[in-house]
Amino acid sequence: MPGTLVIGADVGGTKVATLAVDVTSGAVAGRRVVPTPASDAEATVATIVDAVSAVLHEHPDAVAVGVGASGLADRKGVLHFSPNVAWRDLPLAARIQEVVGRPTVVENDASAAAWGEFRFGAGRGASEVLVVTVGTGIGGGIIIGGELLRGTNGFAAEIGHVIVEPRGPRCGCGNLGCWEQVASGRAIDRLGREAAGRDPSGAIARLAGSDASAVTGAAVTEAARAGDDSAIAILAEVGRRLGEGIAGLINTLDPELVVVGGGAMAAGDLLLEPARAACAGATEGREHRPKVPLVAASLGTDAGAVGAADLAYRRAILTDGPDS
Repeated sequence: MPGTLVIGADVGGTKVATLAVDVTSGAVAGRRVVPTPASDAEATVATIVDAVSAVLHEHPDAVAVGVGASGLADRKGVLHFSPNVAWRDLPLAARIQEVVGRPTVVENDASAAAWGEFRFGAGRGASEVLVVTVGTGIGGGIIIGGELLRGTNGFAAEIGHVIVEPRGPRCGCGNLGCWEQVASGRAIDRLGREAAGRDPSGAIARLAGSDASAVTGAAVTEAARAGDDSAIAILAEVGRRLGEGIAGLINTLDPELVVVGGGAMAAGDLLLEPARAACAGATEGREHRPKVPLVAASLGTDAGAVGAADLAYRRAILTDGPDS
């Protein structure tokens, strides 16, 4: 029986979190977090390799490596495109495996986080789960019959790039009006800046040091928690757009459960309650079908690395290789 300790890494826009994970339980045995040089693909690869190597040095009995990374990751671990990170057609799995000497699997970061929540978090015990990650953008993962939906090329569940507003804000992918432009942390930031510009003496502007261009979602959330009506309205609007999009996915997939995670969920029910209300109102046949619960993710920022580790174990150790 192979060992069950696996290195999992989550490559985000601001940091690379690398964990040693016992995939029998999802327990984290070691951790390393370093900044991501997202503007430079080669520097990012070097950062990932160094982080994985450091955790592997501390846990040499780890049997595989799993990486969750933003963008279109195919079944061979090649990252073809990301709207938010500077890599194009990058054979990341092969590059890492060549250095660390362990079978390496690369999966889209949101799909990896979805798998983590399904296996060890808020989706545990369900078999049909939609996971929506709301951060700078929107990502997702779809579990059907207890299996991660990957699609023909491995690119499934790029749900943030469904166009919901054809003349809306331009997305990093090049299109106009993608869902993530109106229902993510980026949307909270934009609406917060607009609110601060309209009311320079308001709570949002004050929390940003009276600099409207410096407003972030964290300032909007803090102002909303303090009772600021403008901030509450921003989170309600973004929550509404989020819930409407989730309703469309429920109509398409008929999941048992929807798990919502990501950095924007720091707003908690200020974002999730409007999403629940909008979702309930936009679901087809809502009076004649069971209500699908929308619940908060439970693994926090560990979900992507934990999920990537478990996927690596399943694909590289329990099956015939990383391409399985």
